Amino acid sequence: MDQAAKGAAALEAKNFSAAVTHYTEALAINSQAVNYYIQRSTAYTRISPPDYRAALSDAEVALTLASKRGKRELIIQAQLRRAIALFSLDRYADAKAAFDWVKEMNKDEKSLQIWTMKVESKLKGLPEDDVKAQTTIQRYPDVEVPEQKEAKASNIPSSEPKPTISNQKGQATKAEGVQTPVDKIRHEWYQTDDTVVVSLFVKGVPKDKTTIDIQPTCLTVSFPLPTGSDYNFSLDPFCGKVDDAASTAKILSTKIEFILKKASVGEKWPSLESDAPVTTQENDMDDDGVNEAKRAVLADRSTNVGPSYPTSSKSGPKDWDKVADDLTKKPKKQNKEGEEGGDNGLDEEFEEEGDAVNGFFKQLYSRADPDTRRAMMKSYQESNGTTLSTNWSEVGKEKVETHPPDGMEAKPW
Repeated sequence: MDQAAKGAAALEAKNFSAAVTHYTEALAINSQAVNYYIQRSTAYTRISPPDYRAALSDAEVALTLASKRGKRELIIQAQLRRAIALFSLDRYADAKAAFDWVKEMNKDEKSLQIWTMKVESKLKGLPEDDVKAQTTIQRYPDVEVPEQKEAKASNIPSSEPKPTISNQKGQATKAEGVQTPVDKIRHEWYQTDDTVVVSLFVKGVPKDKTTIDIQPTCLTVSFPLPTGSDYNFSLDPFCGKVDDAASTAKILSTKIEFILKKASVGEKWPSLESDAPVTTQENDMDDDGVNEAKRAVLADRSTNVGPSYPTSSKSGPKDWDKVADDLTKKPKKQNKEGEEGGDNGLDEEFEEEGDAVNGFFKQLYSRADPDTRRAMMKSYQESNGTTLSTNWSEVGKEKVETHPPDGMEAKPW
């Protein structure tokens, strides 16, 4: 059995860490196999803990390769994996754009309705200037993909001399070192609630000759160019403070990726750099316990009892959170590698990314008849997510009004 087959078997057995390993080894042999990237992206999404950035990277490489070959089915699969990874990274507007592109190519994709409802519910409460509500991606990403000849060369045993790449005149050409022209080096960034991710796109940066320095208010990186001079890149000062001890940098084949941990979780940076120096006043508040009090208030919110939702049932309102929890509660299982856990009543398709409540409603929707689905969609959308009815004979007669939970009021956006 080859590595790709082993990876598929591991994915089927839900041994996701083994699947990542096998597909990585398969890609070392064939670095342009689109399906290998798609499957490894799936494994990265489901591994514990998930690696959504790696899943996104694989999905975008797969999408680039598939688009160059014009493989429609692979383009759809890669774009779907990209959308799911973006949603998991809290990039909701980007995820919506990717899901829309999937819908253009295959409106019958069975998971689209559920994902569309999830992403629209996330976007509905966000202000327009929130980074999560801003679309930053293109239909086809601008990423570099490994060349087939590089993967083949990597399979030559280390005990044998590796061939050099020669030009037409027979002169040896260096295969190592920075291969991106200086005027083509660029950087991009995005942020989540707790991190700022910066990518410096440059191919072939030598790891052993690169200097990276991350400070609370700035970062610098320097590496040699083939001309003999050094390339210096700096961000100084940041728009906010970062935890330099928890921040990391990773040199990849096509870029340098910086994952900067925000010093203030939830702080929104309007830009990557600031014109004014970053002060330490907010950190100084820790001495008076102000920040600690803020964290305690935010933590306390997560323990509040959930609201009760309006219902058309004559028997009165139900606690849907409790119903979903009872239906989707998993039995205890052993932690041995490769051992099945026990059926929690949810289909495997809906066990993927998401909590038990979402899984319950996915299962309810998937097994419903057409009229029940129409009732669910119409009631959920027209009521702005406050009512979910399965009775089409009642919902189909008129518009479903918005009924906010007790203690809250609906406001137009």
